Amino acid sequence: MDLVEVAPDANPPVCKIIDFGKFMYEKKKKEKEAKKKQHVIQVKELRFRPTTDDHDLEFKTRHAREFLTGGDKVKATVQFRGRDMLYTDQGEKLLNELAESLDDVSKIESKPTMEGRRMIMILAPAKN
Repeated sequence: MDLVEVAPDANPPVCKIIDFGKFMYEKKKKEKEAKKKQHVIQVKELRFRPTTDDHDLEFKTRHAREFLTGGDKVKATVQFRGRDMLYTDQGEKLLNELAESLDDVSKIESKPTMEGRRMIMILAPAKN
């Protein structure tokens, strides 16, 4: 048996006479149980081009809806190559359409912004 300080922040500090090995085992077990119940939010990425067709957009929107209802964030990226840089307005329009079609299950975490040759927007699951 050992003298173990259970609550050092209490006034006065609380100590118990217990088996220290068993105490540490129970503590680790509780921490492991708490960790199991946590949900890690992942960021799923969807890539588009400025000339992405309507059907492809609908298809990827369905995937985004699944990711958002599953509790993950969605990073929508429009990749511009070569002369595509002239059509940044089309890329922004595409991302805004995506956000509109998903506004019932998501909220916009960051608006469309240019980062080099990519335009990025992040959608997070909406809190009900």
